Amino acid sequence: MTRPAARNGSRASADRLARLLNLVPYLLARPGIEIAEAAGDLGVTERQLREDLELLWVCGLPGYGPGDLIDMAFDGDRVTITYDAGIDRPLRLTPDEALALVVALRMLAETPGVANREAVERALAKIEDAGDLVGAPVAVRLPGDTRRVEALRAAVEGGKALRITYYTAARDETTERVIDPLRMLMVGGRAYVEAWCRRAEAVRLFRGDRIDAITELDEPAAVPPQAVPHDLTEGVFRPSADLPLITLRIGRGERWITEYYPCERVEAGDGDQWLVSLRVTDLGWARRFVLGLGPEVTVVAPVELAEHVRATAAAALDAYAVPTPTPTAVPRPAEVEPERTPSGDPAVAGRTQ
Repeated sequence: MTRPAARNGSRASADRLARLLNLVPYLLARPGIEIAEAAGDLGVTERQLREDLELLWVCGLPGYGPGDLIDMAFDGDRVTITYDAGIDRPLRLTPDEALALVVALRMLAETPGVANREAVERALAKIEDAGDLVGAPVAVRLPGDTRRVEALRAAVEGGKALRITYYTAARDETTERVIDPLRMLMVGGRAYVEAWCRRAEAVRLFRGDRIDAITELDEPAAVPPQAVPHDLTEGVFRPSADLPLITLRIGRGERWITEYYPCERVEAGDGDQWLVSLRVTDLGWARRFVLGLGPEVTVVAPVELAEHVRATAAAALDAYAVPTPTPTAVPRPAEVEPERTPSGDPAVAGRTQ
């Protein structure tokens, strides 16, 4: 089994769906177009375009009778749509669809790092006007600490260099850095500042919730020409061949790892066990990652990681094995009742009860 291949298959299906939705209006506007020309415009091969046309032939409105399906005529290597099954009609949104778009656009408008916020706001205004949704009782809030996100956004938009105190989870250390901000963005529900780090002399991503302190400097941000923003279409973490590769043997209860982390290889093992290989930022992070998992995980490779995990686990067990000193019992003071003489006066000696 290979998870990356499954993801690639899903992406290809989504790309084909988008292409099919655009194909009918495209052909309607160009009756009799050559298939080779259309394939070039759409960025696909002639074979792929012919397969798309064959699929369109069995698509249409519910009912799917002969008069409901898309129809087309071929003249040699030219194609013409002869019946569009109503796809040329203007799009009309239901109230639920319009409200869903309003919520999505409002969220997008509040997301840090959006390049063309004005275009989002114009689209939002058009949908609200068309659907009579102006002032709809919908409150949209970004996850996390909103005040921290706003403070970071203001600092980045100020155009000044910043001094930050940053916690690096991979190395479990806190450092002070001077950065020149490039942009602020939201990925996976978390706020990030992308900036040129003068300490690392490279572009780095800083998670907003790991910035412990931030100070705006008097000097403007000076981003060097070689600073290029990261491509985050596949997420923040981008596995590469120069990163350490670890292999784990996992049970059924830990299979979620293959869904949450990008894996290079996933193979079925004995019984319910899987062999999973993935890239990590460093072995220090991998050690903490494995120690946080359940007992159904075994480190297969590298040997160095297995030894570190074993040593850390043994040290933790040794700490629990040290007996806790038992507090020494403090005896209660004796109660003394003085003896009395026949005359009733207390005697010197006492009697312990």
